Amino acid sequence: MTPATLVPIFATPFATVSLAGSSDLNPALLALFSLRAVEGFRDPESPRDPLCFRSREELFEWDHEAVAHLKREMLGALCSAVMAATLYSEAEFDALRVQARARFIIVRPDGCLPAASVPLASWYGVYCVAAPPPTAVRADSGALRLYESRLGTMFMDAANCRLRPFFASGHCVWQPVPGQMAVFPASVAHEVALNRTNGDLVLVGARVRFAAVAQEAMPPW
Repeated sequence: MTPATLVPIFATPFATVSLAGSSDLNPALLALFSLRAVEGFRDPESPRDPLCFRSREELFEWDHEAVAHLKREMLGALCSAVMAATLYSEAEFDALRVQARARFIIVRPDGCLPAASVPLASWYGVYCVAAPPPTAVRADSGALRLYESRLGTMFMDAANCRLRPFFASGHCVWQPVPGQMAVFPASVAHEVALNRTNGDLVLVGARVRFAAVAQEAMPPW
């Protein structure tokens, strides 16, 4: 029998990257976010939730040294990850114009972020500022879970229930680690699982899109 040619299709890029200088940056961000986790900075379009604070999506516009450092490092790392997934040369990619909006998120004990995708953006970055120690109660406590949807209508039988990696169905789970960022397409539905610890999980979420040099306009945020 002639061997089959087997290749993955519809692959979804997912990257993790460590931000430079995070050991000094994170304490400054944590102190700043603790002060600004108040009504005046809360996103008015997000549901009120005492267990999860979501700021306005204006973080990258703050005039603060730590935020400027965060923006520079997050966008630089995200661009490196995105460029690795494209066919652009470095010069071609550098010519693109980057647009980004970001917010900070505090997931308190017993809080979570419901599953959603990110609108009007092509990529999403989730940076971890602070995370409580793991708990034996729930291994996925506070985990970022990306939902697999490609095979939702597939008929399951004895053969396709044990597919090789890259072909198998199942959600992707990333455990936030201070100083690390996850990058993935903004269209992927994702959630932050219930925080079953006694400490706060502090994240920064940034939605990002790229405009070509000759592109005149992008949809408004």
